[in-house]
Amino acid sequence: MDFIKEAKQLLKQNVRDYGMYIALAVIMLIFTLGTGGLFISSRNISNLINQTGYIAVLSVGMTLVIVIRHIDLSVGYVAGFLGAVIAILLTKYGTPVPVAILVALILGLLIGLFNGYLIANVGIPAFVATLAGMLVFRGALLLATEGTGTIIIPNESFNAIGNGFIPDIANIKGVHLLTLIIGACTILFYIYSEYKTRKNKLKYNFEVISKQMFILKLIFISLIIGYVTWILSGYNGLSWTVVIVIIVVLVYHTITTKTSLGRHIYAVGGNPEAAKLSGIDVSKITLIVFGSMGLLAALSGILYTARLQSATTTAGTLFELDAIAAAYVGGVSAAGGVGKVTGSIVGALVMASLINGMNLMGVGISYQYIIRGVVLAAAVIFDVKTRNKSR
Repeated sequence: MDFIKEAKQLLKQNVRDYGMYIALAVIMLIFTLGTGGLFISSRNISNLINQTGYIAVLSVGMTLVIVIRHIDLSVGYVAGFLGAVIAILLTKYGTPVPVAILVALILGLLIGLFNGYLIANVGIPAFVATLAGMLVFRGALLLATEGTGTIIIPNESFNAIGNGFIPDIANIKGVHLLTLIIGACTILFYIYSEYKTRKNKLKYNFEVISKQMFILKLIFISLIIGYVTWILSGYNGLSWTVVIVIIVVLVYHTITTKTSLGRHIYAVGGNPEAAKLSGIDVSKITLIVFGSMGLLAALSGILYTARLQSATTTAGTLFELDAIAAAYVGGVSAAGGVGKVTGSIVGALVMASLINGMNLMGVGISYQYIIRGVVLAAAVIFDVKTRNKSR
């Protein structure tokens, strides 16, 4: 009984964090039943995760932007424009792939820093500054592609970023061995990390969950990682897109949870005035967050362009709205100061699963937009309700 009581208490206290995982599980169950198991097939899950990559990367950056109480509407067309820049560098000038990627990332960083400067130093509201950026880069994308409309990229090494998979270490029919090994290593690292964190908390007399609940948590998460790894190993294994997204999440999760920069970001989002009085440079934090957003927009453009193997006039359309939706569904608070980058990835998977599942079930596009809108509204309502209850 104590175990059940503790589980209920944990769920109640962490409803914002656990709710999105429950929602994802329910959505996947519904579509698995509705498609006769097609949704959960190795091929479809692999395609679903790969298709989510460019939005997942954007949602990580957007989470931090919303955490500090701002918004960035320019990221979609920044991604599309920088994708076109890479396409031109590769096809017209024969630029080596690493150089072209580096140029795009630097341009994305500079664009983000410029947005941050307008907001933090000039005082332009983020909505207006980034809306202007959205229009500018929409026009820049059209200018870059006006000659051919679509710029086909024949470079196989670049296109592999969006379509390729990590090589295997052994030829075993039906199973990608390296993916299974990576999955096993991930589980071991997760268990070690959680054990170390728990040990440190106990050392300083911080409150922790019971030993039974801790073991159950380790088993549950490990089973999820193992199951996803097994599914992916049945169809080509881990893609380079997934590897890139994992690296981005690990880097940003570490920054936001283990560094003073991360603490300052959440302090600014929680109360900018109090943060400023405590000695935090709010303008500097704003510059860093928007610079990061520009960098991730460039990476998103790279992933999208590589996946399509071309740059198009419509690249980047509604990317920013998908990223914002993923962030909110993933648990970021509209009031600022609350949100996790891991949650934004789950939010991106929720939105992508909705689209993928409804496509498999033959749901009309008009109903798809309505359902996605309802899910987003429900996520924000849930945020407002839980925030009001905690006061």
